[in-house]
Amino acid sequence: MINRREALQFLSRRVTDQIVVATYSSATDWLDIIDRPLNYFSSGAMGLASSHGLGLALARPERRVIVLDGDGSLLMNLGTLVTIAQVAPRNLTHLVFQNGTYEANGGHPIPNQGVDFEAHARAAGMRDTFTVSTLKDFEARSETILAADHLVFGCIKIEQGPLGPRSYKEMYRHERRMALREALAH
Repeated sequence: MINRREALQFLSRRVTDQIVVATYSSATDWLDIIDRPLNYFSSGAMGLASSHGLGLALARPERRVIVLDGDGSLLMNLGTLVTIAQVAPRNLTHLVFQNGTYEANGGHPIPNQGVDFEAHARAAGMRDTFTVSTLKDFEARSETILAADHLVFGCIKIEQGPLGPRSYKEMYRHERRMALREALAH
């Protein structure tokens, strides 16, 4: 199993002009690690990080969009995989951190903790899919995650992190929203 913060720290050292859409526990960890204008936080809308990422990928086809989703969040909107696969934006990477819990809401177990998200993505029509459970394997996929010229879906098997609820107040500061808006305009 991978420690999510270690995976995100590795990724943070490699992001450049990619838009990063993060939700719940991934969002709070990502903000702690790297505060940048091209971060979009999708907390407060469980299940919609993938939809927000798809919208940004379609609106800004010249930029890679990386979605940092959770397994509980994706289960709330599993049908989005079919929509994403049909549209197949070349600039979208959808990563799902799987630990079998609704971590942000106190660590309650998700239904069917052994869900094979990669199989769901493939069944929806996604071609480049992977599942990793070691940091070394995650690092080996980093070039694909950051710069592929096609749709990518990855399931990252992680350890459970700190239990929520966490404070999301910092993510919604007006200045942060305006910085994202300005960064997307260029």
